[in-house]
Amino acid sequence: MPGRAAPGASLVARTLEVLGAFDDTHRRLTLSAIAERAGLSPATTHRIVRELVAGGALVRTADRSYVIGRRLWALGLLSPTQTGLRDVASPYLQDIHAATRATVHLAVRDRAEVLYLDRISGQTSVPVVSRVGGRLPLHCTGVGKAVLAYAPDEVVKQVMHHLTPHTPYTITSPGMLARQLTRIRAEGWATTQEEMTLGACSVAVPVWNGEEVVASIGVVVPDFRREKARLVAALTVAARAIGRAVSVPPTQRGSGA
Repeated sequence: MPGRAAPGASLVARTLEVLGAFDDTHRRLTLSAIAERAGLSPATTHRIVRELVAGGALVRTADRSYVIGRRLWALGLLSPTQTGLRDVASPYLQDIHAATRATVHLAVRDRAEVLYLDRISGQTSVPVVSRVGGRLPLHCTGVGKAVLAYAPDEVVKQVMHHLTPHTPYTITSPGMLARQLTRIRAEGWATTQEEMTLGACSVAVPVWNGEEVVASIGVVVPDFRREKARLVAALTVAARAIGRAVSVPPTQRGSGA
């Protein structure tokens, strides 16, 4: 549930709460649902939503619900994290995809979630729930673990308190996840085994920019056990090249610490 609007909040703050009512699992909302999730009165919500629709930030659908408009999507593409990092990483992701025929991801940490900046779909029938611009949990995705291992302590603690299971194999033990994060820092790569989606495993590595982890790249495969060394090697080479080439503004590093 998004944060509740504080009493006396500014118009900008209330508008952000309205927009924050939308997420991966709430892409289409009625006016009353927006008001409830934003913690605003129906009258206030209606005024803000009306202005957002007029400006193209929201779109009213035929069933009288609302979805995010193209104007917000276009503005999001201007983010230095998305444009610079995606442009630099794209040829390396293409190379990995050509070599593996697997689904390839580029992602960053956004607060306590992993945000997918790019995805190249694989040719195998592995179930993949990610989408470009979408967010998933850090603790049960390969690219998520690869950045979580280097996140600030307060972020790790927050994640440890919300180890929601998504499959029978999702790690829900803080101790077990802590041991995995220690191993990731020691070995430089992360894995998942059907932890986000049944039938899907992943291998991922962090992307370093100087002394900071600014992103991660990974592949999703049916089973990585035979190919793990090859996948780790290919991802590591690509991540190093991306890290050397990318220029990430300081304000974009470690987003939402």
